[in-house]
Amino acid sequence: MNTFLFFGLFVLLSIIFYRAYQNTHDMTVNVIKPAKVNLQDEREISVLQISDMHLENISITPETLYKTLKHEQIDLIALTGDFLDRKRSIPKLIPYLKLFQKLNPTYGTFAVFGNHDYVLKGENFNLLKRTLISYGCKVMQNEKDYISVNGTKVAIVGIDDFSTDKSDLARSFEGLQEGYRLVLTHDPNIVLTMKDYKYDYLLSGHFHGGQIHWPKPFHLIKMGKLVSMNMVKGLHEYDGRPFYISEGLGQTGLNIRLGSRPEITIHKLGIPAKEKQKSVAI
Repeated sequence: MNTFLFFGLFVLLSIIFYRAYQNTHDMTVNVIKPAKVNLQDEREISVLQISDMHLENISITPETLYKTLKHEQIDLIALTGDFLDRKRSIPKLIPYLKLFQKLNPTYGTFAVFGNHDYVLKGENFNLLKRTLISYGCKVMQNEKDYISVNGTKVAIVGIDDFSTDKSDLARSFEGLQEGYRLVLTHDPNIVLTMKDYKYDYLLSGHFHGGQIHWPKPFHLIKMGKLVSMNMVKGLHEYDGRPFYISEGLGQTGLNIRLGSRPEITIHKLGIPAKEKQKSVAI
């Protein structure tokens, strides 16, 4: 009887594990409109967010990504950190970067780093950074850049990783001009510290939607206050400002998912016309 129960448990766990592995191939494409777009007063732009690629454990190939996205109008690509944590994985990143170039986003590709990227040290980290830059990514470490959308200035603010104490809000927002503000960062917990730093929309990742979100992602508790507030994936608001937590494309630890799926997200953002913009304090 004990042997029978053991065998039955083994079969059950094998089925669950196999299904959890299959889930890593089942990519979700989410289209998000954080606010109603009135095209009389606003210009809609499409921002493709890719987060948490974790190239040591990824089941989504560049070919699959391109097949999914090749007919989409992509105005900007936002890469929100955790590309990899081993030097040997850097060559594996290159086909994905070539894919992003092939998608030819109107305003370019912007990237920030996550906690796993900072596992790399010294020259290895610099190699990752140089690789991103050499394939057309604007790498942002507590800095800003601007794009012009039909004459309207849009600030892209790239805040470095909060969980590894690399973020510097004062530096990121210093001298920031008025207009629409899109923030890219890795750890969404930073929104809890941004009362004095205004933004219109923030993109992040870090939690993988729990990765094993069954029955609840108890293992995420150590990853910050947002988890206890039941904010681990999707669109949320804090202090009246919207932010998005991507479930990410890859996995950490075991290459499995339960109650979550690999995600790419297309955010449809309404950029106010120039004459409709209001001055925003830092």
